Amino acid sequence: MADARARPEGATGVLALADGSLIWGRGFGAEGSAVGEVCFNTAMTGYQEVMTDPSYAGQIINFTFPHIGNVGANPEDIEAQNPHALGLIVREDVTAPSNFRATQRFDEWLRNNGRIGLSGVDTRALTRAIRIGGAPNGVIAHDAAGDFDTDALVAQARAWPGLEGMDLARQVSTLQTYQWDDGLWRLGEGYERASTSLGTNGGLEAGKPFVPSEVEGRAASDSRPHVVAIDYGLKRNILRNLVAAGARVTVVPATASYEDVMRHQPDGVFLSNGPGDPAATGEYAVPVIRKLLEVGKPVFGICLGHQLLGLAVGARTSKMHQGHRGANHPVRRASDGRVEITSMNHGFAVETETLPANAEPTHFSLFDGSLAGLRLTDKPAFSVQYHPEASPGPQDSHYLFEQFVAQLRSAA
Repeated sequence: MADARARPEGATGVLALADGSLIWGRGFGAEGSAVGEVCFNTAMTGYQEVMTDPSYAGQIINFTFPHIGNVGANPEDIEAQNPHALGLIVREDVTAPSNFRATQRFDEWLRNNGRIGLSGVDTRALTRAIRIGGAPNGVIAHDAAGDFDTDALVAQARAWPGLEGMDLARQVSTLQTYQWDDGLWRLGEGYERASTSLGTNGGLEAGKPFVPSEVEGRAASDSRPHVVAIDYGLKRNILRNLVAAGARVTVVPATASYEDVMRHQPDGVFLSNGPGDPAATGEYAVPVIRKLLEVGKPVFGICLGHQLLGLAVGARTSKMHQGHRGANHPVRRASDGRVEITSMNHGFAVETETLPANAEPTHFSLFDGSLAGLRLTDKPAFSVQYHPEASPGPQDSHYLFEQFVAQLRSAA
């Protein structure tokens, strides 16, 4: 891993780490700088979905797969309207698109969205350093003229407080309640729309703000179970999977109160993924979840939602040494020993030994044995640490959405 103090000839980008290390490369995408946590992702595909995943807010991604960007970018492969990862580090330069779905070059997409890329880096060496020393704070910078104040960049990396204790869900969550009705993507067709006796979404467009007067009376004629999804930084493919499983979905902000959630008369509540420290987000999220559990409302959580459910029942969470990020993580299901290959993106975890008696572990990571799922034995609530909606990644765990919606149907 390079650590030259003087800028190498031709270097237009640099990663400055809090320990003073400088990793030089070729900048692409937007010019400027951004400070955050440097982590690595092992996925071979789905870089556009990764960059737009709100769970990556506050992070700079080092991709272990060297050829990132070679299939270009398009307006469909996104998990949020805008990218949330701060930037990315890759081995090879971004090439011209070689995919029939591409509508623009990936480096152009990054530039248009204000995100910085750094190529020509020994990403394997950087990955090893993260595995040994943990995810460091760093500043990624790009300047076409190669003009860098490296001392200032290192100082900025050292001054950044880190993700521990940081609530980022408020920053990435929706600010308004809205309806969602897009289903899964299919080649040649795009995203499906749910069909009901009311027409698509009871006459509302997916993502359109919730206006009570517009939907009053329509929900009563919609036989689909109603899921209220609390948005702590959710991925769109989660909503698509809920719709595909047969649910009607309303999305509310991360800071929604118990009364805000219940006024929509949900059959069940979904707790989304999201960035930052669950203990910080839990300051306002956990009291709401506890009230939902008290009234027996079915709950399903993913990633940050899993961690918040754990906190709500009295368990503890802690920051991991390097985290889990990729589309190839094996998870063992405790009930029958079946192994699912999953997509993961998290830097915090629920401590298994702190689970109360009424919280049963259901899944474990086969990489390090960490808790990857739980269910309550006395309440209709369960959660998983991984991403069953994938995007990118395998679809081994799509059944969890069907399981949740089937639970709501049976309870109706």
